[in-house]
Amino acid sequence: MSAVKTILPPAVIGIIGGGQLGRMMALAAKAMGYRIASLDPQPGCPCAQIADIEIIGDYGDSSAIESLARASDVITYEFENINADALQWLEKNAHLPQGSLALKASQSRLAEKAAVARLGAPVPRHLRISGAEDLEKKVFFPSILKTDSGGYDGKGQAALKTPADLPAALDLARGAECVLEEWVPFDKEISVIVARAQDGKTAAFPVAENIHENGILRRTIAPARISESLGARAVECAERIAAGLEVVGILAVEMFVIGNDFFINEIAPRPHNSGHFTMDACATGQFEQHVRAVCALPLGDPSRLAPAVMANILGEHLSRGLEPFLPLLGRGKLHLYGKAEARRGRKMGHLNMLCDGGHTIDDAMRSLDESGIWN
Repeated sequence: MSAVKTILPPAVIGIIGGGQLGRMMALAAKAMGYRIASLDPQPGCPCAQIADIEIIGDYGDSSAIESLARASDVITYEFENINADALQWLEKNAHLPQGSLALKASQSRLAEKAAVARLGAPVPRHLRISGAEDLEKKVFFPSILKTDSGGYDGKGQAALKTPADLPAALDLARGAECVLEEWVPFDKEISVIVARAQDGKTAAFPVAENIHENGILRRTIAPARISESLGARAVECAERIAAGLEVVGILAVEMFVIGNDFFINEIAPRPHNSGHFTMDACATGQFEQHVRAVCALPLGDPSRLAPAVMANILGEHLSRGLEPFLPLLGRGKLHLYGKAEARRGRKMGHLNMLCDGGHTIDDAMRSLDESGIWN
């Protein structure tokens, strides 16, 4: 890990990745007085729209990486698909407080499960799958096959509930190294968003409950509708993982809940979709907290100000424009990502519905349903 070095405004924060997470990170940083350098292959990407310096180039392009390093006082990243050689170069030649340990673990599902299991976190039964023949020998039902690397929002996965599902899974196994996981009959999906500073201090946000549809996060409910004891154990586990992987910044830990127990599903060493509620419902949002951590500022107060429901806005939800959202804006906070093309399944923004003054989680869920936007 890099030596602790406090970075104060108006220093330049370099962000690898130009998507919505980078954009919201940049917005939080600029509100604190920092300047932003953005690296992304796509000109005019969401983060570049906010940045002071736009560097256009692939994430593995050595000249682009070097340009970002020269322009930046500190560097962070918004996603996991960073070239390993580029990351190693940055660790040696630039200030990258996040380091590579958690990132490398998150780039491989097999490595990730091994890493969190070593730290005493429960993971589902799983097997390495190397090709279609290997899958035919090892397959069990019910299970789910996932590519070992890449894949997001339900991509790179094949459910194996019965032998009839095997052909599609064999096609997936032919194209990539995979992991075969036990199908967990969970009651709920939750996530813990925890920040860890460079001095090892941590601050966890309220445990969130997540509802997925077709592999994409549909809504997040905060706080999660679970017992206090389960929530406390989930937070302790997430903080243990963050410490064990030497995380600096935000770590998201997704979990499956079964009764009063949980299994780790995935981790992400950066701000996360299920933490977007914190932007409006907590004293310090996840993006500001991430900036504080990588810049070695004191972590902010993560306390909840109000219960909230976050609803993702996909391309299809904008088919009638923004007018249908107007009735929700009395209690809703709209965040749009600056993406030009509203494709089906593409995350275009999110809406945080705040629940206070007698307005409950159930009321917020009902308002979202009755709007007709997400139907």
